[in-house]
Amino acid sequence: MSPTEPEPIYYYADDGTRLAYYEMGEGPAIVLIHGLFSNAWTNWIRYGHAAKVVAAGFRLIMPDLRAHGKSEAPRDPAKWYPDVLAEDGEALLRHLGLERPVLGGYSLGGRTTVRMLVRGADVRATILGGMGLDGIVHTAGRGGFFRTVLEGVGTHQRGSPEWMAEAFLKTTGGDPVALLPLLDTFVDTTQAELEAIDVPALVISGADDHDNGSSEDLAAVLPQGRYAEIPGNHMSAVLKRELGDEIAGFLASL
Repeated sequence: MSPTEPEPIYYYADDGTRLAYYEMGEGPAIVLIHGLFSNAWTNWIRYGHAAKVVAAGFRLIMPDLRAHGKSEAPRDPAKWYPDVLAEDGEALLRHLGLERPVLGGYSLGGRTTVRMLVRGADVRATILGGMGLDGIVHTAGRGGFFRTVLEGVGTHQRGSPEWMAEAFLKTTGGDPVALLPLLDTFVDTTQAELEAIDVPALVISGADDHDNGSSEDLAAVLPQGRYAEIPGNHMSAVLKRELGDEIAGFLASL
């Protein structure tokens, strides 16, 4: 049986943008951030990962990034500035009054997590999924494929990777116009900054996921990093039960 999509809860970002998040379970807090073009429901709830985290005894909080899911999608370029997603995440932590949560994310959510950490988020541990070292330290041009998708909405050849990405975006409720300036908000993180993230860190990716460089290299840079490999590529790994199993196992070890 598919899980039921929960009702969103709302808070406001520092610039007044209305953002959605979801909560499940009780216990120590963990915040998990979804990837680009996705949303909290698709990334964490739909395929059972959230249920495993809750069963491990955690209070799970899952935001919808701005311009994704049920969150507001501002089209004003002034609402899209460097590190805006990290700032939104920081506002959520303040809104909920969370102290030393576990903080993690997948793909763009993983990069956002890193930015929150280097900006000073105080966490118990971190989980970085679908992200490699290059995708953290060299963000320039990382949005090229997605820029092509967004600029050519409605024109992509059926069955092409761009067409499939657009189809996925339609299922998750993302706003193509609002998402385009998001691609210019990425900020590089230096290796020295990564080496200063001295908390337990799970780096997890699909065996065939090479979209953001080497996840093993990312784990090696983090003082307490460990790498876990699961089946799949960047997109399909999110569907695999092993993703939730690895996350729940890591949480149980803390």
